[in-house]
Amino acid sequence: MPRLVEIRIYRLKPGVAEAFHHTVHTITVPMLKSRNMDVVAYGHSDHEEASYYMIRAYASRDALEAEQNAFYGSSEWKNGPRAELVDCIDTYMNTLVWLSDEGVNSMRELNAH
Repeated sequence: MPRLVEIRIYRLKPGVAEAFHHTVHTITVPMLKSRNMDVVAYGHSDHEEASYYMIRAYASRDALEAEQNAFYGSSEWKNGPRAELVDCIDTYMNTLVWLSDEGVNSMRELNAH
């Protein structure tokens, strides 16, 4: 069954890449996963030093909207890492694509090495 995949690429402000990754890795991703959100992969982008990616998968567009509204509207997010991460971001790009389960699982390999 195809999955809707959201790919976010963040261009970070200078000097914040390590702090951004630490917060995403230790707080944000566990928070997303505790809400059963499918975090496929995340990390420093190889194409640009101050760039970071996060890839998530959803069953449908409605699932994406419902999960994101619940998460980004939560006090856990608003009172947690939100401000710290937002302050690190210069700009970001968001892309949605439909992929097979095989394609999603291939993307999971990004964090395997």
